[in-house]
Amino acid sequence: MSGEPGAGRRPSYQARIERILDHAQDTRSLFLRIVDGARPRWTPGMFISISIPLADETRVRPYTIASSPEDGEPFEIVFNRVTGGAGVAWLFERKAEDEINFTGPFGAFTLERAPERELVFIAEGTAIAPIRPMLRRVLEQKPGPPVRLLYAADRADHLLFRNEIERWAMTHPQFQFETIIADAGHEALYARIIAEVKRRWVAADGDRTRHFYVCGVGAGVLRIRDVLRGAGYERRAVRYEQW
Repeated sequence: MSGEPGAGRRPSYQARIERILDHAQDTRSLFLRIVDGARPRWTPGMFISISIPLADETRVRPYTIASSPEDGEPFEIVFNRVTGGAGVAWLFERKAEDEINFTGPFGAFTLERAPERELVFIAEGTAIAPIRPMLRRVLEQKPGPPVRLLYAADRADHLLFRNEIERWAMTHPQFQFETIIADAGHEALYARIIAEVKRRWVAADGDRTRHFYVCGVGAGVLRIRDVLRGAGYERRAVRYEQW
């Protein structure tokens, strides 16, 4: 969700919170409906920039659209509490029927149509948000490539949309879904992810035609990128977004 290219060229919107869903004590989804006019168009992976009025300033923070364009309205954003995060604290204070203002959608970490090669998604915690609509787009593509999702979190209730993704795995033979749960800290979690990446897609074979979409928090995302590119995967085949 980094960067907002073209923000001045995008219209602003006012949306009403239609529904709230708590995935865990510290993780929430808001379902938004445009107050007047048509909803914006977006490609899976894009985010909106929400205006957050605080006591001393108005902040703008990006939140990825976690639902698919095909779903229409209300559309969904998902977020978690961050220590000292005044912006996300404001979002947690919102109630159903409250209204928010945003611009967008924006973003370059997107997927319009899947490549014809094996496709691997890697996500951590709430960073499943852009990958969820990407997965749906790929799985609805006929014929579709082999698809893998490696989804990691520090605890089981931070694996969002798990039941939905497991249903996709049951109904789409080309899709494999695996999880990692490591509660020993952020660094330990990424160490587990990187070890799995090396084992599965570096050491296991010489195939370097796969395409990767990686999304997560912190420098671990860049380490995954570097491992894959250093192993011989093309730069353009390793797409990533660092939160």
